Amino acid sequence: MEISTPQKIKLLKLMELLRENSDEDHPLKTNVLCTMLKNAGISCDRRTLSRDIATLNECGYEIFSTMQGHDKAYYIVERSFSLPELKILIDAVQAASFITESKTENLIQKIAALGNAHRAELLQGGMVCFNSRKHSNEQIYYSVETLEGALRRHQKVSFCYFDLDEKHQKVYRREKQRYVVDPAALVYNEYNYYLMCFSAKHNDVVNYRVDRMEGLTVTDTPRDPLPEGFDLGRYDKTIFDMYNGRTETVRLRFDRALINVVMDRFGADAHIR
Repeated sequence: MEISTPQKIKLLKLMELLRENSDEDHPLKTNVLCTMLKNAGISCDRRTLSRDIATLNECGYEIFSTMQGHDKAYYIVERSFSLPELKILIDAVQAASFITESKTENLIQKIAALGNAHRAELLQGGMVCFNSRKHSNEQIYYSVETLEGALRRHQKVSFCYFDLDEKHQKVYRREKQRYVVDPAALVYNEYNYYLMCFSAKHNDVVNYRVDRMEGLTVTDTPRDPLPEGFDLGRYDKTIFDMYNGRTETVRLRFDRALINVVMDRFGADAHIR
C-alpha cells in the first residue's frame, strides 16, 4: 500500500490521539477526532477520517468503533500495560524506601503516562502511600544507575561507606578510606537496594547498602570473576535480611497460627510438619 508523506503524518497523529485519549470506556466521536486533528494543523473531515481508520486497520492496527447515539466513536483497547500492571508498578515505587519523595512523584507520573490520559487520572487519583521511611538522598537513584553500568562492563567500583549515629550524622567506616569491590549483582530486599560483591579475602559474598555509599565511582580495573561453580541465585535464596554469616540448618518450633507468617518469610515450599 503506497501512502504519501502528508498522509503518513496524518495517520501517525491519528494513532497518537487515539492511544493517548481513548479506551473502551472513553471512545472518541468522529467530530471530536476531526477537531483534534484540525487543532494539530491537519485537515480532516468525517468522510476522510473513516477512510483513515480503515487504512490503519488494514495495516494491522486494531481500532474499534461503537455508536454513541447517531455518531460513530473510535477507541483502542490494546495497551503495553494493563491498568492492574501499572498499579503494581506504582505501588512498588511507593514501597521502595531508597527512592526519594521527589523521585517517587516523578516516576509515578511517568508510569501513569504509560496508559492514556483517563487511566493516568484514575491511577493517580486513587493513590495512598503508607511508606514514611523514604530516604532524602537523591544520589541513591543515580548510584543505582552507576552500579548497573559497572555490572554491565564487569568493572570494579570504589566508594566510601558510612553508618548513621543517633543524631543522623554520618560515621564513616575505615576512617573514610575507600572500598574497592567486585560487584556481582544489585539486590532489592526489604525496601532497600544492596550491592552484592564477592570477596576473595573472605571467600564469601559481602553486601553493601547502596544508600550508605558516598562518592561512588567506576574504576578502570576489570572485576575479578566469581569462583567457578558459585551460584549467585542460590546464594540469594539463603541469605536472611542481607546479613552474612555461616550457613546453618535450623529447626523452628511455632504455633500453628503462625504457619502463614513462616511461609511468607521462608517460602511456600518450606518443610513444615
